[in-house]
Amino acid sequence: MRPGDWVIPADAGLGTWRTQAVFPEASLLQVPSDIPLLCAATLSVNPCTAYRMLADFESLAPGDSVIQNAANSGVGQAVIQITKATGIRTINVVRDRPDLPKLVERLKALGADHVITEDMLRKPEMKEIFKSIPKPRLALNCVGGKSTTEMLRHLQPKGTMVTYGGMAKQPVTVPVSAFIFRDVRLRGFWMTQWKKDHAHDKESLSSMMDTLCQLVQRGQLGAPACTTVPLEDFKEALVASTQPFTSSKQVLLL
Repeated sequence: MRPGDWVIPADAGLGTWRTQAVFPEASLLQVPSDIPLLCAATLSVNPCTAYRMLADFESLAPGDSVIQNAANSGVGQAVIQITKATGIRTINVVRDRPDLPKLVERLKALGADHVITEDMLRKPEMKEIFKSIPKPRLALNCVGGKSTTEMLRHLQPKGTMVTYGGMAKQPVTVPVSAFIFRDVRLRGFWMTQWKKDHAHDKESLSSMMDTLCQLVQRGQLGAPACTTVPLEDFKEALVASTQPFTSSKQVLLL
């Protein structure tokens, strides 16, 4: 590393609330200085989570499909963009809301193949979707509750559901038949734990960051929707972040 290089923390929380700090080189990850600032600031959590879940649980190939809920979240937006760049199709589930058409348009502009509401998961129209793409081998769950159970019904036999969040604060309920007759697999993922497990495997971390930065440089991966807020207005950012149907990250500028 040299003076002027751009770096981000290797671990969550490092350097929080500081404008200057001295760290060992191993605590930092170098990123290209020609990528947008908001991409660099948001790179180490949501895109990494999306990348690992797509890479580590199923061997996906171009033409395969993935289904995910909370598709408008930071991770969801990264999943849409990474799969678009690699030829994988996505079915994206969001909650119904007043500005639904605008959200659908925004996710499709990112590369989403299908955007549906949670209610649609239970409707016969789902059969129409599977006339043009195969049933998913991978489901990504950030909600829990009914959304998860309904999403699981559309998973291929021997498919995998990965849970990385629980926004509904309800348990994941799985019918016994899904295990016995379709042999589905349920897994969990937490990026912080992955980093702990790979603390001595710098190559895996570097390779992932290089791939993500290349996607950014090629214009195939952007920052999630962000609202930049001066640090002194942090109270406004905190209030905004708790509003329902929020699709924008609050980014504090020091």
